[in-house]
Amino acid sequence: MNMTHPGLPWGWALAVWLFMLALTLHALRAPGVTAARHWRYPLSRLPLAGVAIRYLLARPWPLEALKIISVALFLLVIVAGLAGTPIPERNLATALTWNLWWTGLIVSVFFLGSSWCAVCPWDTLADWLVKRRLWRRAPRERSLNLRVPAKLRNLFPALLLFIALSWLELGVGVTASPYATASIALLMLVLASVSLALFERKAFCRYFCPVGRTVGFYAQLAPVELRPLDAAVCGACTTLECYHGNAEVEPCPTHLVMGRITQNTYCTSCGHCVRSCPHKNVTWRLRPTAAEASQDARPHGDEAWFMLTLLALTLFHGLTMLPLWERWMRALADLIGDSGRLLWSFSLGLTLALALPLLAYALAVWLTQRVTRTELPFARLFTRLAFVALPLAFAYHLAHNLGHLIRENDNLVALLANPLGQGALPLSLAEKHARHLHLLLPEGLLSALQAGLMMLGFYLAVCVIRRRGGGLPGGHARGPGLRLLPMLAFALAVQAGGLWLLTQPMNVRM
Repeated sequence: MNMTHPGLPWGWALAVWLFMLALTLHALRAPGVTAARHWRYPLSRLPLAGVAIRYLLARPWPLEALKIISVALFLLVIVAGLAGTPIPERNLATALTWNLWWTGLIVSVFFLGSSWCAVCPWDTLADWLVKRRLWRRAPRERSLNLRVPAKLRNLFPALLLFIALSWLELGVGVTASPYATASIALLMLVLASVSLALFERKAFCRYFCPVGRTVGFYAQLAPVELRPLDAAVCGACTTLECYHGNAEVEPCPTHLVMGRITQNTYCTSCGHCVRSCPHKNVTWRLRPTAAEASQDARPHGDEAWFMLTLLALTLFHGLTMLPLWERWMRALADLIGDSGRLLWSFSLGLTLALALPLLAYALAVWLTQRVTRTELPFARLFTRLAFVALPLAFAYHLAHNLGHLIRENDNLVALLANPLGQGALPLSLAEKHARHLHLLLPEGLLSALQAGLMMLGFYLAVCVIRRRGGGLPGGHARGPGLRLLPMLAFALAVQAGGLWLLTQPMNVRM
């Protein structure tokens, strides 16, 4: 029988509920909002720290040093996964990948935007293998430099790969297999390398990588951005080194022009634009949290589908870790005659878990269109309002993973001392019990953090709804509250579902 973690105490859940209800009522009664200009502050202008930031941004070696560390850890994961013990809790590959890296990645996005992509080991190793350069621009093109086919120049390849990896993770159970974990890591490296060898620039990062696209969308909520210091300087630029690069610096890997960038979604934070700009006009800036998701980002159809699927898969991850899910799967398997690993039952459950949030969102959009009587077609409204999925997905994603991170990583020192798990035995009942008693953070603080994240997620979702839903062209609603009601109800229902999941006992990951 699997051991479980205790859920979020109901007292904290009630506090989140009251906060969400109060905020919903306030949004229904408050006057409508329209687009507003948000403040920005360049980090390079900070006293004292600004000097260090300018120095580090202008030189390639700090980033290259971080890449080397990232690659070293990646190779350690590969060696541990392929040659180490099959016991997941004793192998560094599974513990580092699924407990530390995945949770730490989501935390880093909120504070550092898409900075993970700048040190990604898949892209770094692919770069070294194909271009055979550490950081300077290769003297000649070593790729076939083909244009990505038109049918693949969207986010649907990344979306399909995201669903496939979720099926492997949750259905086949690769999180409990160090060998499978290392194999998937190597597969992603192969995809990145082949893509770089065939296509122009970084097609894998732009169109195919599900991790990079998840990071990119969550980075719309981040309080930092890589942007021009002076928009007028970019407007007068005719050489566009930020896009084309120069003799020493590679071009933008995802085809971005700094003077026209409005969102973090496709920026990999590689710093090429910073070093290639002859005017020294590119830097990191502070900004209000979620300013991009609520206003700046331009909506596209493939992006809307990715954001909504990200929300559905995030909730689905939590659902599959409930003891209740196991009972549902057994009942479904008996109903359809499934046996063995119950992959047919799981696949059907995954399909339903993807479809239900999408249908609920589509209904909310349709009701919004009816209530506001806007002239926008349904498809455009569907795309415009999809940004509400980002704060809802991010809040639950981080709150859920935080529980695993705090409760399942007390043996990190032992794992680093013996990454392959040589001679190790499975966790004993005494060790498992000790995990429940000795957390990295006190239980009360963990609950407060989880509740705070759910509150923050709902608050940001309401901000997105009010900005994106305010001022719909051609709308004739009787009042701003009625205009927002369907989307507010959708956000409230989704966050209530995530809150319920957090209150339930959760199976230990490994």
